Amino acid sequence: MNRFTAASAALLASTALAQAGGIERNAFTTAILFEQGTYVELGYSFVSPDVSGVQQATASATSLAGTPSGGVAPSYGFATLSFATAINDRLTAALVYDAPVGADVAYAPGPYVFAGSEAELRSQQVTAALRYELTDNISVFGGLRAARVSGDAYVTTTSFSYLLDDAQSDTGFGYMLGAAYEIPDIALRVALTYFSEIDLDLTSREALVGAAGIPASALAAGAVPSSFGITLPDSVLLEAQTGVAEGTLVFGSVRWVDWSEFTITPNFYPAAGGGVGGDLAFYRGDSITYTLGGARVLNDNWTVLGSLLYEEGNGGFVGNLGPTDGRTALSLGARYTNGPIVISGGLQYSWIGDAQTAFGPLQPVASFTDNTALSASIRFGYRF
Repeated sequence: MNRFTAASAALLASTALAQAGGIERNAFTTAILFEQGTYVELGYSFVSPDVSGVQQATASATSLAGTPSGGVAPSYGFATLSFATAINDRLTAALVYDAPVGADVAYAPGPYVFAGSEAELRSQQVTAALRYELTDNISVFGGLRAARVSGDAYVTTTSFSYLLDDAQSDTGFGYMLGAAYEIPDIALRVALTYFSEIDLDLTSREALVGAAGIPASALAAGAVPSSFGITLPDSVLLEAQTGVAEGTLVFGSVRWVDWSEFTITPNFYPAAGGGVGGDLAFYRGDSITYTLGGARVLNDNWTVLGSLLYEEGNGGFVGNLGPTDGRTALSLGARYTNGPIVISGGLQYSWIGDAQTAFGPLQPVASFTDNTALSASIRFGYRF
């Protein structure tokens, strides 16, 4: 296994992970903390979902049960930037910029109950971390995370029109803590990491009218200031890898995320039982994501890899902002190395889990089945 280092193996393991589940954009990996020397990497991921559903109940004389939603998930992309440098023989520092969460939803005009509705959620996160090698085999690491989110939503149904305009959060802070055990000669590494939740306070403008089809521009004219909070959930990540033969590596991970604690609940969004204060986005259960894969060195320049991912659905209802529930994915990737230059890329095809959306926690809206997504990622790295 002398053709693999623990750090390069870790980066290979994350090459093809272009899409996370639900409204999660980029699932953080500790790979950058195990780089040797100084390394910088710029990445970009593009995701093309194919997500549609069918209305379950009649909402009006023109919005009937069985009405298709049409495609509701536009394509999107996001960038990442990672930097690591060895301060001395034992201490490594890293800085990572990414997008932890996001959503792009757009329902086409038509008779569907949410036709014309659209929402966008954007995020930015910076993680600064240190890793210290206690011995040649054991290391500990930790760092601070700073995140911000912003978004907009326009929801029109057969009974109301709602606008969430220019929601902007403050900067929220969290932390990460972890430890790793390594045997470098066989590229073995096991790392366990805890990521804390991040609380964010948002300011926005909201408007609600009890009539269908009111344009967003008209709602904006009467919008009033509002504020509310959201929590980016905490998570636990277990990563493992080991060499099994000369030039061959197997890797895997298990990741738990406390999504049941995540909601977007503006002040004036209608509640299913009447009144306001309903959930614009919500999840009814935590997620556990399993990944298993392998990598193979072809020659001094090329390495290929593949992996399988499984995330079990929770059942029950999900929000209309993210009409998915679990997924299964196949990833294929390759890595090219030439001196200090490292170029890696991957493709991922996802079978998205079936989901039942709801207005509020109990009122069914639509059934989303047989949906898929195709993702691509590319990374350019340089060693100094």
